[in-house]
Amino acid sequence: MDGVLMRSNSSSPLATTPFKRETHSESPSKPPKISVSKTHEPLPIKLNPRRITEARLNHLCGAGRLREAIEALDSISQRGSKVRPDTFNRLIKSCVQARSIVLGRKLHNHIGLVSDLDSFTEIKLLGMYAKCGSLEDARKVFDEMRERNMYAWSAMIGACSREQRWRDVVELFYGMVVGDGIVPDFFLFIKILQACGKCGDVGTGRLIHSIAVRSGMTAETRLANSILAVYAKCGRLSWAKRFFGKMEVKNKVSWNAIITGYCLKGEIGEARRLFNLMREEGIAPNLVTWNILMTSYNQSGNFELAMEVMEEMKSSGITPDVVTWTTMISGLAQNNRKSRALEVFGEMLLAGVEPNEITVTAAISACASLKALSIGEKLHSFAVKIGCTEDVLVGNSLIDMYSKCGKLDAARRAFDLIARKDVYSWNSMIGGYCQAGYLGKAHDLFISMQVLDIPPNVVTWNTMITGYMRNGDEDQGMDLFQRMVKDGNIKRDTASWNSVISGYLQNGNKDKALGIFRQMQSLFVRPNAVSILSLLPACANLVAAKKVKEIHGCVLRRNLQPELFVANALIDSYAKSATILYSRNIFDGMSRKDVKTWNRMIAGYVLHGRSYVALDLFDQMKKVGLKPNQETLVSIISACGLAGMVDEGKRVFSSMTENDDISPCLDHCLAMVHLFGRSGRLEEAIDFVENMAIEPDFSVLSALLIAGRIHVNTRLVVYAGERLLELKPGDAFIQRFVLQTYALCGISADSLNMRKHVKGNETKESCGWSWIEVKNKVHTFVVGDHSKTNSDILYAWIRTIARKIRGCAPRDGLHIQEEEKEEIGSVHSEKLAIAFALVGTPQASRLLDMMATEADSGHTGAKQFKSKGLNHYDILVELCEGTLATGAFAGYPSTLGGPTAKDELEMMRKGKPIRMADQMSMDS
Repeated sequence: MDGVLMRSNSSSPLATTPFKRETHSESPSKPPKISVSKTHEPLPIKLNPRRITEARLNHLCGAGRLREAIEALDSISQRGSKVRPDTFNRLIKSCVQARSIVLGRKLHNHIGLVSDLDSFTEIKLLGMYAKCGSLEDARKVFDEMRERNMYAWSAMIGACSREQRWRDVVELFYGMVVGDGIVPDFFLFIKILQACGKCGDVGTGRLIHSIAVRSGMTAETRLANSILAVYAKCGRLSWAKRFFGKMEVKNKVSWNAIITGYCLKGEIGEARRLFNLMREEGIAPNLVTWNILMTSYNQSGNFELAMEVMEEMKSSGITPDVVTWTTMISGLAQNNRKSRALEVFGEMLLAGVEPNEITVTAAISACASLKALSIGEKLHSFAVKIGCTEDVLVGNSLIDMYSKCGKLDAARRAFDLIARKDVYSWNSMIGGYCQAGYLGKAHDLFISMQVLDIPPNVVTWNTMITGYMRNGDEDQGMDLFQRMVKDGNIKRDTASWNSVISGYLQNGNKDKALGIFRQMQSLFVRPNAVSILSLLPACANLVAAKKVKEIHGCVLRRNLQPELFVANALIDSYAKSATILYSRNIFDGMSRKDVKTWNRMIAGYVLHGRSYVALDLFDQMKKVGLKPNQETLVSIISACGLAGMVDEGKRVFSSMTENDDISPCLDHCLAMVHLFGRSGRLEEAIDFVENMAIEPDFSVLSALLIAGRIHVNTRLVVYAGERLLELKPGDAFIQRFVLQTYALCGISADSLNMRKHVKGNETKESCGWSWIEVKNKVHTFVVGDHSKTNSDILYAWIRTIARKIRGCAPRDGLHIQEEEKEEIGSVHSEKLAIAFALVGTPQASRLLDMMATEADSGHTGAKQFKSKGLNHYDILVELCEGTLATGAFAGYPSTLGGPTAKDELEMMRKGKPIRMADQMSMDS
């Protein structure tokens, strides 16, 4: 019986009697033992080609000398000998145990030595490649097989399932049935159905269902559960419910499948009903069932209910496992309950459950969001203890945590420890360097990952572009933006364009940002909410109303207006660009409004001086059940100040802590000082500032100073001035501001003994800037600006107007030195802007002008007028009939009894004196 293997009683594997006789005849003496060191590879032994037998090959495999065994096949080939299939299969098995794809390929090259090669050996070879991680080689063996039976198809489908190549599994199923006419068996159907559920192929699942019905296999509970799982995971709940109702036997897997389907669809109420029904029918939910329900609650944002389910689970006698705790920690972290997630992590440790890599990753990610470095370092130590720092998920979370906490050295050490870095590892480290401004190191990593054949993805390119743009290197950022398509073969996504837009906006290049936004749309790239929310605040000013409308048009075309935060931003932008009617139209058309929506609309009306409308909106807000926040009450107190409702403003302020549980902040205090200042109740203003629970800052004290200046209250001016000088003794701007206020209020020169000290230390401050848009171009002016090409014409025009209006010279009664009089009397930037527009603008043009000083960048004025060919005085009168310094824009309204802007101009023309309180409300 030569060629038939006979099992021997010897302990040596696959020993055969013929091979034993051959071995003893050639080598009667026992070979000497070779001592092998534990720290060194066994010394290679030079084998005699004539002594290589199959028994020798088996011995080498058993001794762990696989490489020598495979190399010995060359000698057998030279002799023209063959190897039995079982010996070759033994070598294949050794390759699988060694996980050596290199030796496996060498062995595959000698497959021609196998005598009577059958499909069983080919299937073994296919399995070896699959288990060693080379599915492509396995598929090549499969395609080259002479005969593919059920076992061959099962091996190939099993290999694809292990690698989660679900679509390949489905394609193999069709090739098996249609191509070779082989119907899968019961076990293979289960694997194919699993693939259908994973890739969402409900059609194939239904086909298998029909085959199973005709074959009578639906009575098998395991197969029925697999069919049910496909329908449930693919969202065909009506099919799943019908199939579930017809199942003869329902076990826990069946209930878990149908509950999972409803959870995935977001129908948590029905899932909970089925969960309760399961318990009523006497089937106790297992750990998987509870975890499914908890996961569903967390994913829908109902983390409180998830916690309740966890407590209910404990009371039912089910001990939470690591999956349960991880589900809870991840759910809390995803629902912005980072601190609570870390608390639950601590409870998990106290319960004696050891976290896995996913748990540690979720906890470290929570620390990254909270920038809780100390807790993150403890978690890092714990990760070292359980030996998961080399895990790519844990490593990536450590990089992110240390980067956000500013510990880039620690982040780099975590990066270097990751055994198998993925592209997310590189992105996290590059992002950390970019965020900290270390663009050189970020660029080095960007190059290194390409050298290591790890191609950067779109996130990598976007991170680098964002880093350069935010650090002011716009040229390098734009260079990468252009290269990512040409060199990186990466298609730009919306985030790529947003990176450039945000970078330009941060660097103050609003026009370039808007140009990129327009180019983006011309290339049919759809802007998203991030694009809109980046641009709108930059256009929220008086000279950019057309740009706000342009962006609004894009919002309408892309159907982004239903998104609440986009609508809120539009309301705010239109209000700040002097088009409050558009804000109200958007507000009225919104089906859903949150507190921010009401705040934006109320603040818009306050900005436009329409205090009573703002207060009416506040009442409506409370009627719909929305609770005001800090921002709301700041606007309401300001509205009360504009309307002269001092007592109502005081009531709102006092009710903050009592009824609304809101702690007053500096913004509320500033609004209260304005409230008292506008009404002339200066003693109450002083008392309020002295009794503030928080230390007043520059804005509060300067508001108090201006109130004293307007009402010519010397005591208040001196009090506020001294407090300001105490706040920042060495600040030249504050010293200059206080000195000029003293002078304008007529305080004696003896009180100005610090003038020389101030003059010696003052820094040059810009007196004021004005912008005006003419013919779609924004022009900038400063006090005494001579930079314009037609400045001579402008100054001549202004001098002509000045000659027609008397009373503009500084009064000699004020304690101002000659050089300061000259400065105050110089041509105001707003005059230049208006003159520029009037000289070069056709009749009936609508002009928008905005003035802002560095001392108060939020103080703006808006004037709307028409050039009708009238004389210069009439034009200025028409100017003043608008909103020139009489409403909320200029500080104090004319409704308090003071003259209107037109009255002031009339008094100046007739040479009548103007009180300083009145003059302060004029722009020029």
